[in-house]
Amino acid sequence: MEDFSCKTRIVSGPGAVAALGNLKARRLFLVTDPYFMKNGMAQKVAALTKAPEIAYFDQVRPDPTVELAAEGTALLKDFGPDLVVALGGGSAMDCGKAMAYFAKGSYTLAAIPTTSGSGSEVTDFTILTHDKVKRPLVDSRLRPDIAILDSDFLMELPKNLIAETGFDAITHAVEAYTAKDAGVFSDLYAREAFSSLYAALPASYAGHKDVRLKVHVASTMAGLAFTQAGLGLCHAMAHSLGGMFHVPHGKLNAILLPAVIGSNAGAAGKKYAELARAAGMGGSADTIAVRNLRNSLVRLRRELNLPETLVQAGVDPRQVWRSAGDIVKAVLKDPCSAGNPMMVEDFVIRRILEEVTGRV
Repeated sequence: MEDFSCKTRIVSGPGAVAALGNLKARRLFLVTDPYFMKNGMAQKVAALTKAPEIAYFDQVRPDPTVELAAEGTALLKDFGPDLVVALGGGSAMDCGKAMAYFAKGSYTLAAIPTTSGSGSEVTDFTILTHDKVKRPLVDSRLRPDIAILDSDFLMELPKNLIAETGFDAITHAVEAYTAKDAGVFSDLYAREAFSSLYAALPASYAGHKDVRLKVHVASTMAGLAFTQAGLGLCHAMAHSLGGMFHVPHGKLNAILLPAVIGSNAGAAGKKYAELARAAGMGGSADTIAVRNLRNSLVRLRRELNLPETLVQAGVDPRQVWRSAGDIVKAVLKDPCSAGNPMMVEDFVIRRILEEVTGRV
């Protein structure tokens, strides 16, 4: 049985943030990072709500911790808003959603992503770091009520951020399409998201701003797919390695995804081949299409100037192998592993670590 739902209202296009004015908020609690407070964007967004009373939480940092979310939750509960807005990249989305979830209040939750990657604006997922491990929290109450995809926020994105968040979105699409709980509806979103991202991401990275809304929408579509279908081993390993070594999530997905595809090919070869053909990579036989998919993603990774190994990402391989036991344990406990198309076992994780790190 397939159960697909999307409670999130999605508003997209240039100037879409103006939709906040229709929510008739009286008390606004806005969650963001210091950058958007300093440049005045947080205040401009808040003003669009026309809320008479406004409170800000602007302490979001990359890889938000449980402790940070708890601090924000206490402030949110004390303020008692009727509208909570999360403004920023994936960390702001995760932190704002977690705070709203733990506060257990009655309010509208609006997500305004300013990067195209996490898909968090439409998902039941949030990621918080605890004890140097990124821990996914999954609950339908985490899904925002409204997602605002405003392309005006995307015009001045740094190239590295376009690359990292874009490859994260590609990984969401690939893993959702091959996840154990994938179905007809999630496949539609995942396949379209993958094809759109693969086609448009290089142009966005090269500075063509006219494709950025397309990338933004495709990232949200990938989010719709994986919140229904689940993810897999690539994300489970990225969570573990990211928490330990503080490498950006998108970089880790770029390093890991080709290796994970190679490991999963025996169980998910047919679906990998479908993705390859949908994106125009060709391959008359499934094995050839899977090879084309993997090689095409390696080429895309190079085109986006993303690292190919953990060493290139600044991680000492000796630290990886000293922590290998803890990495394996964290991956096996990560809920994303349960969605992988083949069973995740110790030796599979270690084999992928060898491919992306090297033995020392």
